[in-house]
Amino acid sequence: MDLGVTIFLTDRTIDPVTLAREVEDRGFSSIWLPEHTHIPTSRRTPAPMGEPIAEEYKRTLDPFVALAMMAAVTDRVRLGTGIALLAERDPIVTAKEVATLDHLTGGRIHLGIGYGWNIEELEDHGVTKADRRAVVRERVLAMQALWGDEVAAFRGDHVNLSPSWAWPKPVQQVRGRCGVPVLVGGAPGPTLFSHIAEFADGWIPVGGAGVADTLPQLRRAAEDAGRDPADLTVVPFGTLPTAEKLDHYASLGITETVLRIPSAGRDEVLAALDQHTQFLGR
Repeated sequence: MDLGVTIFLTDRTIDPVTLAREVEDRGFSSIWLPEHTHIPTSRRTPAPMGEPIAEEYKRTLDPFVALAMMAAVTDRVRLGTGIALLAERDPIVTAKEVATLDHLTGGRIHLGIGYGWNIEELEDHGVTKADRRAVVRERVLAMQALWGDEVAAFRGDHVNLSPSWAWPKPVQQVRGRCGVPVLVGGAPGPTLFSHIAEFADGWIPVGGAGVADTLPQLRRAAEDAGRDPADLTVVPFGTLPTAEKLDHYASLGITETVLRIPSAGRDEVLAALDQHTQFLGR
């Protein structure tokens, strides 16, 4: 099983360059960075991980800037967002950023996306709780058109793109055209699984609890959309590993798990990486 890592990088943690080098040197497969543009001081939407909200949520580095720094000092490790909040992002600019990163890294980029839990944060970007899933869906579809079509266009309720040229294209081929793998994070449910089956390449179950019970629902959603369920990747995310947990995931056909690294300084992060190396090569 491949093992990746995810961490909240901030202005107080280990720096992206040091982290990327150390992760690649130890043989981990991937690095994933989360996104929050800002955290409103209103606590109208309580943090799902509990209040008071952890300091790293207020100080998160922009993932695409940090990933670009990581890309410049690595050769093999895959780089991804875990997760990018597309309801808070311009899809044309984001498509350009992702395609450029994939082009410059020789095809090492994965795009993990989510709908966003902090409603005040979404509202500051002009998106409502009721619309966020529909907005994300249209933005992904528009981005995929920009990546995959020589002349891209999209028209929807939330995104309108006139016929346009956009290069560079991603290096990777996804479902028969240029693109990057898109994985959707979130709790299992009909809307999430229907979106994955329609436009995505996999699911990021945060924490990984209950995956075995919900995999049949994901497979049915893929079949209903006319897709082969085997084409969808499931990547448990933010996992605190044990041998038993990783063996359980492997028994489900899961081939990659992303491990949690503390949002901390260099020494604490490297100690956590060293602790996790015992699970490499399982």
